[in-house]
Amino acid sequence: MKPDISNRADIETVINAFYDKVITDVKIGHYFTDVVKVNWDQHLPVMYSFWENIIFHSGIYEGNPMELHQKLNKKSTLKMEHFQRWTKLFTETVDTLFEGDKAEYMKQRAMSIATVMQIKIFS
Repeated sequence: MKPDISNRADIETVINAFYDKVITDVKIGHYFTDVVKVNWDQHLPVMYSFWENIIFHSGIYEGNPMELHQKLNKKSTLKMEHFQRWTKLFTETVDTLFEGDKAEYMKQRAMSIATVMQIKIFS
């Protein structure tokens, strides 16, 4: 049995493993490496805080991910298949590392976030 997500360090583990997959992924990696040219030293701590706030209600995240993804879509069109790939990689990453209520909640929230973004971007 795998442990459940219990603290920020666990979230960092998930996010680091997830982005290790993302940056080399043929379907979505180019968004991070070519379109946006992500500064990982800045981006990763923001993602840690984003997910820590979602999972543990820490209140430490400030930002507007919807706005950022709408800008990204203007630079390079996002498609449903990109969101599906993101969700698949995210779910696989969580499942590889953790199991339990918090892990399930993290996957559910990732799916919800991807769904809302698709609705707002595609409509």
